[in-house]
Amino acid sequence: MRSPGGMHEARQEGFLQRIAPALGLFLLAPVTAEYLIGYLPVTGDLVQMLLDLWLLAPLYGGAALIIREAARRTGRGWPAIILLSAAFGVFQAGLVDHSLFDPAYHGTADPTYLALGISGTTALAFILGHVVWSISAPIAIVETFVPRRRTVPWLGRAGLAVTGVLYALASAIIFRGTAEESGFLPSMPQMLGAAVVVAALIALAFTMRRRSEPPGDLPVPGPWAVGAAAFAALSVPTFIELVLELLGASSAFMSGWPGVALNLVLVGALALLVRRWSHREGWSAAHTLALAGGALLTRAWIAFLVVPFGDVALHDKLIGNTVLFVGVAVLLTAAALKIRMEGELHE
Repeated sequence: MRSPGGMHEARQEGFLQRIAPALGLFLLAPVTAEYLIGYLPVTGDLVQMLLDLWLLAPLYGGAALIIREAARRTGRGWPAIILLSAAFGVFQAGLVDHSLFDPAYHGTADPTYLALGISGTTALAFILGHVVWSISAPIAIVETFVPRRRTVPWLGRAGLAVTGVLYALASAIIFRGTAEESGFLPSMPQMLGAAVVVAALIALAFTMRRRSEPPGDLPVPGPWAVGAAAFAALSVPTFIELVLELLGASSAFMSGWPGVALNLVLVGALALLVRRWSHREGWSAAHTLALAGGALLTRAWIAFLVVPFGDVALHDKLIGNTVLFVGVAVLLTAAALKIRMEGELHE
């Protein structure tokens, strides 16, 4: 018979097992979504970056928690998480901060300018950015640290309700602040179009069939190879631009349809490879971590090339980029060690 003290410790341990990963995701998502790429005026100001989490954590961490809980509570996996992340990307860029439609982000001279005021280049950047760095990568990394709770809910009803309220408040603050600062609001057709896309993506996430295919017989590449594939697919467009600029050649075409097409081909090829690999015997948490790691390391090295908004001193920028790069490396190393330790415990 368990003593009252033992039952209290067990309840406390269960509480911490739920809250710790939820809090970790709540704080990690805004870092990978906004801070890691290094474009904000607070880049390098580590104190101000911590203070600004009061708004960014509910906005990105809240969204990541809601998406993860929605998928895990309904027994769904990564396809649903990715579709819900895409819905969040459209919602955030189209209906919250309006970056999807605001001409200040691209202008009508953009060669990829489409109907309803959308730029193909910025739409791809914003939506893909939210899918990969705002939601999917932080979820994958935090889940690595709680292997026994990787596919189960972390929040109760009250926790989920509080998270939803915090996310709604943060979105309202961003909506109002952006509208007042820019003086821009999307038109009704623009907002309706974005809402329809969001609804369609959410519906698809919860209605698509979950196929139970037998694992394939072909071997799965090692985690290092999977991570390298993710790093290469996400880094190649920036690397091409960098090389061309170093050679004194024009890289302007990368901001047009050729750049959009290249990005779509690379991301599509990576998605197809991951889908095939993940259905083979031997796909593991280490492979999922490698994918997230390749994505974060891509973001971390590209950050050194990004010019922040505002008046940010070069040494402050480089310090901020370096601290976050090292932080990513330490986080990924700790996650890999956790996987190794769990493997040894179960041998």
